[in-house]
Amino acid sequence: MRTVKQCLKQSLMLLFFITISLGYNLVVAETTEAPAAGEHEAHNKMDWPGIYQGFTPCADCMGVKTELALNTNSSYILITQFVGKSVREFVEKGKFTWDSKSKTVALTPRKSTTVHHYLVGQNTLTQLDDKGNPITGENAARYVLRRNDVTKAPEAHSGH
Repeated sequence: MRTVKQCLKQSLMLLFFITISLGYNLVVAETTEAPAAGEHEAHNKMDWPGIYQGFTPCADCMGVKTELALNTNSSYILITQFVGKSVREFVEKGKFTWDSKSKTVALTPRKSTTVHHYLVGQNTLTQLDDKGNPITGENAARYVLRRNDVTKAPEAHSGH
């Protein structure tokens, strides 16, 4: 089991990497723009810009460590690692669009034609299949990414 110190170090390294890769323009903490008034209720109620994390199923590895940063300017960064298969992290950047009818976001990468779909929930994103349909089966509940609030300062603790 990882210690709090290891988790904090990893989160800080991720934040540092994202900052460096975006030319020192920290976009993961943007919260100044509100969504348009006509957009869906889940989109309006949710403070959706931020980093979402999860550990999704994988057919030929232990699982896919997934971190997705959504930004108010409709850009995103998706970082995946196939745990147990490789230590390499795959970084994808692009734009996303909001569909108020289906309550989903579609991620369109800069350098690929593979579109990723996620159902928007309160502080969650649920990965959908390639056609934008819910994933079914016994592992369906494991395709949820949870928002990690990076704008709040860590809480102090006594140590033991």
